[in-house]
Amino acid sequence: MPGMTSDSGDHSTSVVPISPNPQPTTFPLNHGLKPPIARLSISWARGNTLRVTVLRQPQPSAANGEEEAGGKVLEVKLSDNRDGEIDDAQWRRIAYGSVTPFALLQSRKNSTSTLSKISALDSTEWWQYIMDYSREINSLLGNPKTSPSLAIEDQKTVLKDVQKPTCFKAAWELMEIFYADQHSQAWIPERLLDWLADYDCLFSGTQPTVHSELVNFQKELVTRQAVEDHPKYWEAISSTLAIGWLEIGVKLLRLHGSYDFDQLGSRETENGLVEAVAVLISKMPRLRADLGADKLGECYKNKPDFVKAWEKWQAQITKLDCSAFWLQCEHHQTRDGLKNILQTMLGNSTSLSNATFHWMELYIAHFLYIRPFTAVVLAECSKSFGSWMMAHAAELLTAGNIQAEMLLQKEQFQLGGICIEELNRLVYAQVLSSHALTWQIAPIYLSSCMKQGMGLLETVLSKQALQHDQVLLKSIEICRLYELGTVSSNLMKITAVHDWKHGKKGSGVFWLQQARDEVRLNRIAKHLFDFVGKSLSDGSFKQWEGLIELLGPESGIAGGLEFLNKYREFRRSLQQVHSGTATDAAQRAAEALISLMKNPSTPQRFWLPILYDSLKLFNWAGRPLLNVSQTNVLLNKLQELSMARLRPDFVNADLPPEALNSVRLAIATNLGRAILEE
Repeated sequence: MPGMTSDSGDHSTSVVPISPNPQPTTFPLNHGLKPPIARLSISWARGNTLRVTVLRQPQPSAANGEEEAGGKVLEVKLSDNRDGEIDDAQWRRIAYGSVTPFALLQSRKNSTSTLSKISALDSTEWWQYIMDYSREINSLLGNPKTSPSLAIEDQKTVLKDVQKPTCFKAAWELMEIFYADQHSQAWIPERLLDWLADYDCLFSGTQPTVHSELVNFQKELVTRQAVEDHPKYWEAISSTLAIGWLEIGVKLLRLHGSYDFDQLGSRETENGLVEAVAVLISKMPRLRADLGADKLGECYKNKPDFVKAWEKWQAQITKLDCSAFWLQCEHHQTRDGLKNILQTMLGNSTSLSNATFHWMELYIAHFLYIRPFTAVVLAECSKSFGSWMMAHAAELLTAGNIQAEMLLQKEQFQLGGICIEELNRLVYAQVLSSHALTWQIAPIYLSSCMKQGMGLLETVLSKQALQHDQVLLKSIEICRLYELGTVSSNLMKITAVHDWKHGKKGSGVFWLQQARDEVRLNRIAKHLFDFVGKSLSDGSFKQWEGLIELLGPESGIAGGLEFLNKYREFRRSLQQVHSGTATDAAQRAAEALISLMKNPSTPQRFWLPILYDSLKLFNWAGRPLLNVSQTNVLLNKLQELSMARLRPDFVNADLPPEALNSVRLAIATNLGRAILEE
């Protein structure tokens, strides 16, 4: 699978980049045996598991009479599943599930002519194909997640406990937003807000995030009474609002102590300010296609209406920020916290920066509309997500983007003349073909690689374990689908030779016939002819009769299988005569005899044994079975045989000494009876 472009040994020219100093992967082997270790035996177990047998050297029994273990069998799981995020079985499900949408999209793409390709890529129908492809791939990467939102059951629970998503699904959806979903272009900020609500928890493993801060703060809420006295409370609200989690921000605001029944009288102004901010948050204009029932804000589907509403909303925030009621608020933590929240809502860059923890949160907070460069996205995908993402995400990156498509499909000299898109598919096909459970879907991706795909497909097929019937049949089917007739024929020949050498001669002949290998079939036919021809006894012939029947009369060597097949038919007719007295059966046997003796493929050394076996036909009691002309044919054969016996190289048949005279007498008798009959 993708190999070197030259034999120079220079890794810089390899199709698949090879690290000059690869770092070996270490797997623990805790066998617990004391040295010395004499032997290790390693074999494959199920899946990606090695079975390792550790054997110690024989040791004398311990002084206390206890014998130490002489060995141990362990299983070591080999895995490259991104720290266990997706297990091996799930990876195989993803690999198999990806085949159909990928192949369908390639078929639709290839059906578009070169001249109309640009217009087709801009069509609504093509964008729908891309989105269908993206949704099918996305569905393989995990189930839809519930966004961080209110938990109604517990007043102080601000985040629901949901199953952690995968990085693959997060990356795929992000590329879909920017590159594939045309309908989301008008409201990318809102799509990004939803995306971050689902996947911000993934960043928590390496750095602080709004999600992780909320999780930590939620633990403190259980024990805190007056939450408004603590800076983390106001920081949490500002952070949630900065990245658009309005529902959580409003719920946190309404945990403010001024909402307590016993506080309403003395903190009326403070409570009014808190509620005013909460209402403004709830009325935030949102430019998006729709807004769920559990989402706060007011939905606008077109930009002009949204801009008007946004300006009005910002004016209301500014008016509240300049209100005289702030002077009447005696709780300075509340006053400062609410003021900072208003600045966040007004888009103050310093407030947004302070409220977020990493660039993605800040990017979304600023509503940046800049697409990352395609090359950068490719590099990040390759480094973080591996070959599967690279092979499938290219369709999103190039959707409607001619420049990105040119980048991916430009032939690269340093890659041996193939393009980046083909390289990604070749690498992924290499991964698939290296596993016994996924190799059969590698051809889908190799067939889409115009430069090296078909050549590498031939290599993949030739390296399969063809001694297994299911593998062979699948390989032949793949060859048929991709019109690899020569490869299919070679696979059949390899299987035939293997089966013949291992005693499965019938199977070997069958696959040679399927491969139409006349050369080897004729060799086998000659081998059979030479073996059977040494003696036409019942035992030697029955041993090979099934194989002769399987070979059929097609093999065209002179005096070969054509004779053996005709002889087989003659013997069957003769056996019917011996088992009964029917004249019709005897007549058919006589006709088979004449046909066999007239046929030029019948070797001369077999004439006498055949005639000797037919003595009963010559002496048939009812009437002569052979007419005068047929009897003369047999007499001529006997005359030729008598002349041939004079040659020094003549080999006598293994028959009784009187066989020739018995045959001559019987034929002469039949001739006389035939003359009288006529």
